[in-house]
Formats: sequence, structure tokens, C-alpha cells
Amino acid sequence: MLSYQHIYHAGNLADVHKHSLLAWMLNQLIQKDKPLTYLETHAGRALYRLDAAEALKTGEAAQGIARAAALNWFPDSHPYANTIRATHSDHGENSYPGSPLIASQILRPMDSLHLAELHPQEYAALDYAVPKAKCYQQDGFEMAQSICPPTPRRGLLLIDPSYEIKSDYDLIPTQIAALNRKWNVGIIMLWYPILSDAPHRKMLSALSKAHPDALRHEVSFPPARQGHRMVGSGLFILNPPYRIEDETARLSKLFATL
Repeated sequence: MLSYQHIYHAGNLADVHKHSLLAWMLNQLIQKDKPLTYLETHAGRALYRLDAAEALKTGEAAQGIARAAALNWFPDSHPYANTIRATHSDHGENSYPGSPLIASQILRPMDSLHLAELHPQEYAALDYAVPKAKCYQQDGFEMAQSICPPTPRRGLLLIDPSYEIKSDYDLIPTQIAALNRKWNVGIIMLWYPILSDAPHRKMLSALSKAHPDALRHEVSFPPARQGHRMVGSGLFILNPPYRIEDETARLSKLFATL
């Protein structure tokens, strides 16, 4: 399905959860003077305008990153705050970095980035926004399966589908199992929405059974508007970096105040 465009949801509370922890993890990885690989299966356009008509239509950014900024959730030293500040400097105060741009800003010249996006317009914008990455107009799972284990072997894979295709919930445990067999040292990070009817439960049950040592972190928040089904955000992470529990505990406390 090629209809999904993240601009309607960019900067929402799920993005704050996902992107802040992604930035923290990547910052942890670059503390070692060894190269790494970053892969992403559903990259989107990488750079978003929060004053675009699509973003203003849903109002999700106002309830998300704008609210987090007003509450001072992220100090200036936090890598997520750094990437937002750099994006504002380069593209204006109404810009917002998606995960590919966050990764591109944090990673070093020695590191490798592989980004997949099927939607033609989103792919073109992605390829322009992240010139130092290798971008693929290809199914993201096919890209990841073909590259893993990557070179360098250290690294992180983000799986972040739209879930508009309901079969994604059934497909993901099989995909992650195959990727983990090929790349057992890689960090595999899955994002999933927590919707009011909880379609993620069966998927999470299968993942938890297959990967009992993985980290599962979920946060709850009020719907962005009346009738909106998303009431939380979840991350399932294989091989999480050292001391991630400190950051997830901090995020849990912040989201609990909403």
C-alpha cells in the first residue's frame, strides 16, 4: 500500500517516544570508536514541515513535540534535542526530523546508512534529504533481509511500518526471527502503535515468546483528538544497549504526567 504519508502524524507523541529513544541509542553506539550500520525499513521522507497543511489538519504535532518542548522534556544536552536544534538551524523553526535524518545527523562519516521507502514521492524526498545514505525504493523487509548481516556488523535496524496493511502484524514476528538469525549481534528496534482495539497483542505475544530477553517499552497518552484510536506507543528492542533502562524509566515518568 502506497497511500500512507507520515506528514499527517509527524512530531506526534509516538514520534517523541520513538525518536527520542532512537537518538539516545545511536548516541550510545557512537561512543565507541568503531564503525556501525544503520538500517531502516520504512523511512518516509526524513524531513517534515509542521506548518504544512497536512500536519496542521491533524494537530498531532501540537499535542506531541510542541507539548514536549513546552514542558522541557529534553535538556539541551539530549541527542534528540540536538537533532531538532540542528534541523531548525538548517531548515527553519517549523521543520522536524524523521528517524532517517536523526540517524544521519548523529552518525559519523565512518558509519553506513541504508534506508528503504516504497512510496515514489516519499522516496524522492528521502533521497534528497539524506544524501549520505544509500536509499532504496524497495520493500523495506526485502532490503533488510538482503543486507543483513551488514558490514560493519555493529549497528541498529529500525522497523517502523504504518500498519495500514493489517498483515504486517502477522508478518513482523517472522521477519524479525529471520533477521535475528542472520544478525544476532544487531540491535533490532520495532515500533508499534497502541490502538484502542489493541491489534498488536497477538504480534507482541509471538515476539515475546520468541525473544524473551528483548526489551519492551510502552507509553500511554490521551488521543490527539476526539475519536483518534492511538492511545500509546510501543517499542520492542532486541540487544538493547547498556543502561537503556535509565532512559526508558525517565520517558515513562514523563509520559505518565500527560
